Amino acid sequence: MAPYCEECRWNFLTGTATSYTPIAPAPQQNRPAGPPPGLNLPPGFQSPPAPAPAPAPSQDPFGYHDSRPSQVNRPAEPLGAEPTHHQAPPQPRADDDWVLSPPSQAQAPQPQGPQRWTAHIGPDRDYFMAMMRRSGPEATGLNLPAYAPPKQLPLQGNQVSIGRRRHSTGEAPDVDLAVPPEDPGVSHQHAVLVQQPDGSWAVVDQNSTNGTTVNGGEEPIQPYVPVQLQDGDRVHVGAWTTITVRRG
Repeated sequence: MAPYCEECRWNFLTGTATSYTPIAPAPQQNRPAGPPPGLNLPPGFQSPPAPAPAPAPSQDPFGYHDSRPSQVNRPAEPLGAEPTHHQAPPQPRADDDWVLSPPSQAQAPQPQGPQRWTAHIGPDRDYFMAMMRRSGPEATGLNLPAYAPPKQLPLQGNQVSIGRRRHSTGEAPDVDLAVPPEDPGVSHQHAVLVQQPDGSWAVVDQNSTNGTTVNGGEEPIQPYVPVQLQDGDRVHVGAWTTITVRRG
């Protein structure tokens, strides 16, 4: 913040060069070290020059006073910067250090926990009637179950299998539709619910005999092609079973 450049003798106050050679300041003992090199303060936080003493006849006519020499490689700082309307000027301390206001403590976003999804499984009359209209004479002997207890299954892990138990081997899927009332239209390995990277789920048909539909659609989804599911979507399998996925 000295008014002169000690190397090129440029006068920052008048904007002209001068032939005056500043006298090197006398060393001061026990003076606290200055700020580390490379410290850049934002506009509005620059310290103003200290008041200059009255010039003596043999002193600099512009009132050059005994100041610390500029630090090597220190970036230039603008003179006379005024604080903006939203910045409060800092308060100086006795040792010429400036106390900067601490940055605002913005509340960090709270991490969200893992999403919880649940499968609701049961007979669906509307789906059953639509299947009967599309089926041939072989389906005339099927009847919608008069009662089926509601089933809920938390969706956990990477995938949840849907099908019917193999009585010969005892192998059973996660959603076993061989439990009474058994849905005869479901294949042993019918479909799979697959968890996605964002925590949601998709359904993949396993090339089942009667196919898998979503949200009342008439055309089955393509085998082995994941179909993204949203909260409340319905997956239809077999003769009457609907699996509704819900989040939360």
